[in-house]
Amino acid sequence: MAAAAVKFITVAPVAKHTATVIFVHGLGDTGHGWKPVADMFRTDPNLAHVKWILPHSPIRSVKANMGMEMPSWFDIYSFGFDTDEDEVGMLQSARLINQLITTEVESGTDPSRIVLGGFSQGATMSLLTGLTGERKLAGIAVLSGWLPIRNKFKSLASSHASSIPVFWGHGSIDALVKLQFCKSSADFLTEQLGIPRSTTIGEAKGLSYHMYEGMGHTTNQQELDDLRAWIKKALPQ
Repeated sequence: MAAAAVKFITVAPVAKHTATVIFVHGLGDTGHGWKPVADMFRTDPNLAHVKWILPHSPIRSVKANMGMEMPSWFDIYSFGFDTDEDEVGMLQSARLINQLITTEVESGTDPSRIVLGGFSQGATMSLLTGLTGERKLAGIAVLSGWLPIRNKFKSLASSHASSIPVFWGHGSIDALVKLQFCKSSADFLTEQLGIPRSTTIGEAKGLSYHMYEGMGHTTNQQELDDLRAWIKKALPQ
């Protein structure tokens, strides 16, 4: 039986719609958790053309949280991320998120006008979906995330993965997704997938990597400002 389509909320653009951001929440959250950010960004005149799609993950049991059921894109076996991964759950959710991209494309939005991003678990899903999908997107935004299924990611990656711009932000004191785990994930993108590091701040080319001093497993205004500047480059009017 095919999986049910993922539910989502939409934040409409202020001006004529010519681009879309799909932003994927983290563990225990819903699309509503990132609506204030979408509402804030849409008031920027240079992002007035952008529609936001904020999906809600399925509810599932999470082993690392004593088996409690909660919104989650995949099961997490250990918060140390030092165990096997829920590859089946990840790939199922990647298909759900890809369905959102397909719907946007079929509605007339070119993949080059779609940014896929997320926070934590949602950032991980954005990397998996965006870098292995058949369509070359305008970019991928990763906030406090990590690269999943690393032992086979290179074989899963699309032929155009190396040319997709990536914004990567992470806190220096993130106690959940440790900074070293983030750095090794980012290094994988450059060393194994061939994504070049961006040499210009705010440029939507290559990997734009930002480490925020004193920030934990969250976001802050500086990161959001940097993300907003990057989206403007990735999805110009």
